[in-house]
Amino acid sequence: MMQILWFLIKAILVLLLPFIVLIRGAVFLHANYGLLPSISLIGGVIITAFLLFIYLSIVYSKFTKKVGNASSLKGRALLSFLLVAIFTIHGLSFFNTDNLKSKEVRSEIHDLHPILRLGTSTFTFLDKNLVVTDASRIPEDYRKMGLRTPNNSLHFTQKDGYAYAVDLRTKGRPEFINKATTLYFKLMGFNTLRHVGTEDHLHISLYCHYHKKAI
Repeated sequence: MMQILWFLIKAILVLLLPFIVLIRGAVFLHANYGLLPSISLIGGVIITAFLLFIYLSIVYSKFTKKVGNASSLKGRALLSFLLVAIFTIHGLSFFNTDNLKSKEVRSEIHDLHPILRLGTSTFTFLDKNLVVTDASRIPEDYRKMGLRTPNNSLHFTQKDGYAYAVDLRTKGRPEFINKATTLYFKLMGFNTLRHVGTEDHLHISLYCHYHKKAI
């Protein structure tokens, strides 16, 4: 029984590792080197493609008992890159409307920093019931909620035109799901805060070089 359980755990980790490397790699490049979003994402794609290339090479050698010639290696490398690139482009470009609270959020979602947008859309593959309640905001939004307008809210679009924070629904969801969601975003390198003021929600943000202490 323990052997089966250990095998399942390893299989899940192997399947999830490319997604972790893709997003965590992009977050690392962004936070530590201040690269453009596109460069950070391309870096994450390249690292993940290399990992996927290793996966494919292991499978290939298992079946053929060979490493393969130069043409085979190039083919696997190209396939790995294309698979990761297509997944990334899809995650950046398409967001299921069922995962967005309102029409306003649907119009705001593309204001999110691409790395945060990819991290959030990727989680919807694991949790189909995830709901984004807020993305980008303007000062007037805080006044409507009866709140003091912060000077450095990461929901505001920054100098690069992107918002660095997103809010996720927690109300009506099992607490273990909320904790799992928090764990996922922490693992990916994002900041997480549970806000219980105006309405219980999970606040997720990406490190912002314009407001280094803001969360």
